[in-house]
Amino acid sequence: MSDSPRIDDLRRRVERDPTSIAFAQLAEELRRAGQMQEAVETCRTGLSTHPGYVSARVTLARALTALDQLDEAQAELERVLRSAPENLTAVRGLADIARRRGNTREALMRYRAALSLAPNDPELQQIVARLSGDGLSAEHDRAERTVAALEKFLGAIRSTRRASE
Repeated sequence: MSDSPRIDDLRRRVERDPTSIAFAQLAEELRRAGQMQEAVETCRTGLSTHPGYVSARVTLARALTALDQLDEAQAELERVLRSAPENLTAVRGLADIARRRGNTREALMRYRAALSLAPNDPELQQIVARLSGDGLSAEHDRAERTVAALEKFLGAIRSTRRASE
């Protein structure tokens, strides 16, 4: 049966004219409807004809991210940023990928870059504040504990050397 009248209409448009840029709208509607694999296939087919269509590459990356194909999604987003360095969705997408991979430092750097593009975005402000406070302070605490343990270990070695001399 049909997904939605909008998706059906876009499918017909793309079927009538396979070189139409309507593929990008179709892929985005499919992504929003949760049909990630079909969105990926639609993007890849359309991008073979229109390789420079930035918004279609962003849609492809978002669908790939949803499918947990993070390497491919990252490659698409990096490609977008080479041609459109201030594309907020691509910058934020790379931040989200870094965060999902547990790379707090890179995620924070990228979220800050996104925040510089959208300084009034409350969600980005919260993410940056949370990562600045939690992620890095936790890393800092671990580093301080490691240093303290190493200093204690070195102190024990020095004591042992003095005692044996």
